[in-house]
Amino acid sequence: MNRFSFLRAFLLGIVLVSPGIIPHVCIASELVASSRITVTDFRGKTISLDRPAGRIVCLIESALSGLYMLGAADRVVGISANVYQGDVYPYYAAMDPRIAEKSLPAPGNWDFVNIERVIALDPDLVIIWSRQEESIRAVEERGIPVFGVFIGSFEDIYREMRALGKLTGTSERAGQLIDAAKEELTRIGAKTQTVGKRPRVYFMWSQGELETSGSKSTVHELITLAGGENVCGGIEQEHLVVNMERVLAWDPEVIVLWVNERKGPKDILDSPIWQGVRAVRTQNVHELPDVFSSDLWTLKFQYVVKLLAEWCHPDVYGEADLEKERREIFVKLYGEKILPALSPR
Repeated sequence: MNRFSFLRAFLLGIVLVSPGIIPHVCIASELVASSRITVTDFRGKTISLDRPAGRIVCLIESALSGLYMLGAADRVVGISANVYQGDVYPYYAAMDPRIAEKSLPAPGNWDFVNIERVIALDPDLVIIWSRQEESIRAVEERGIPVFGVFIGSFEDIYREMRALGKLTGTSERAGQLIDAAKEELTRIGAKTQTVGKRPRVYFMWSQGELETSGSKSTVHELITLAGGENVCGGIEQEHLVVNMERVLAWDPEVIVLWVNERKGPKDILDSPIWQGVRAVRTQNVHELPDVFSSDLWTLKFQYVVKLLAEWCHPDVYGEADLEKERREIFVKLYGEKILPALSPR
């Protein structure tokens, strides 16, 4: 073959060389393609990375919690401003000296994002609430991948953890944590299945006494897994406002308050308008502990299921040492670094 013929063949993609060269080229290209990390976020958007994320700005607390569970804290270069507020701060401070010193940048939260501050951190991945469409658009326009999160069920938590595991190269750890949570729920379910009647439960959000959750919510799943019956289970809404007449008609046997600095169980027990409810008459009104421990949007929900199961079925769970179990669950999730924050309740 002369030089001209060889060049012509090359340009046509028919390189007449020894057998094996072309297959090796094909295999190499397949390896490059298969090494890419691809996940789908909660917007249905496909996120693709060449390698596990090394610089992550995480502006939603559920995902940040997941990253610390996965042992990927060192990848985090920016966090939500909410982490420095309220009772979540001591927990993260115990696990990360940068948070203890308040030196880890906080360029936004679920409500507001400072795009320029995010870009200045040079992230290769931004994790954010999927409804923050304007902020997401601004970040993606700068060529930075965004993983949008929206948690509406416990299955969504598993989905988020699997995705975070892939994005950070910690899939094995993610799988272990998910399997452990499911095993824990199976153990709880084995007990609740032995009880007879499921008590009627009313969940009260901190925004108001008549703000609650229907069947399309993590609250509904929580109550069901704990062996209770959500009095709003027939209403297909995540968040709703009801009237007192309906609550009186439902006559819940257990009332559970979300963490509330302004109002606690005693306020409900002493309130004249709640005296007609069975849960008040039997003093079966409870408040979830601090926000970090009661997080229904992370794998910590298994601890809250145990709490509610005890309130619903004290005859079955009355002997349980829930503080000990809280410590054991949290150490499994986060490691022993979290121990200083787990002061006895």
